[in-house]
Amino acid sequence: MDWFFGIDMGIYHHPDKPAIVPDAFLSLGVERFYDEELRPSYVLWDENVVPIFVLEVVSQTYRKEYSDKLAEYQALGVLYYVIYSSRRRRKPRLEVHKLVNGKYELQSGNPVWLPEIGLGIGCEKSNYSGVIREWLYWYEEEGKRYLTPEEQVKKEVQEAQQAQQQARFAQLQVQQFQQEIQLVQQRAQQEAQRAEKLAQRLRELGIDPES
Repeated sequence: MDWFFGIDMGIYHHPDKPAIVPDAFLSLGVERFYDEELRPSYVLWDENVVPIFVLEVVSQTYRKEYSDKLAEYQALGVLYYVIYSSRRRRKPRLEVHKLVNGKYELQSGNPVWLPEIGLGIGCEKSNYSGVIREWLYWYEEEGKRYLTPEEQVKKEVQEAQQAQQQARFAQLQVQQFQQEIQLVQQRAQQEAQRAEKLAQRLRELGIDPES
């Protein structure tokens, strides 16, 4: 409950200036629910916590994500500024900028690990909600992608089915083992009956089977 992820929400950073409205932002160390109205906006002089992460997705209408907004977030002190543009061809579609000594430095790699947040962010082509295209995802430190809710449900169903199959296989093994035990017992009884008949025959011949 000590983090907040806002989507299309205004960040008010100065009483006399308009809000900055990123596509998404993350703040750590703040109350997740502000009051009964949740959060209609994010007011820095009330929150006293600058977002640690801001995401801008470039749409058909360019909104100066690579120039003016970069400068604004840099001046604001946002640690990570991430820009994604699916229409880029010659340059990387995903850019992760990290604030180092007051200036943004472009980070390399896909995904990019964000140690201060404990998440990685990257993009890859996949099927999400029936749409096959490149999507943004969160990643673990070793580069393993976190599953979407849909994928998580599918995985759990598959694991449940595998568990059922394993249970059925184990049950068949138990049944087979029980059948083998019964077979051994039947053979033992047959051998005991055969031995008793042989001993009885020896007694009829005047021979002590015990000797």
